[in-house]
Amino acid sequence: MIVLGALERKESRGGHFREDYPNRDDVNYMRHTMAYRDFADGQPLAVRMDFKPVVQTRYEPMERKY
Repeated sequence: MIVLGALERKESRGGHFREDYPNRDDVNYMRHTMAYRDFADGQPLAVRMDFKPVVQTRYEPMERKY
C-alpha cells in the first residue's frame, strides 16, 4: 500500500522523495492517500486507491526548511 500510494503522488513531501518530482505540490496533493480492498462474493479482488481532502485547522501547512 505504501508503494502504490507513493506512485500515485507526483510530488515530494516530507520523508517521501521522488527524483522525478522533487518539489512539493500543495495544489494537487494536499490530500490523504486512501487504500480500499474491493471484494466480490466475499473474495478479495484488487486494491483501489483514492484520496480524501485534508481539513485545515488554524495552522497553515508549510514546507519544512532544515
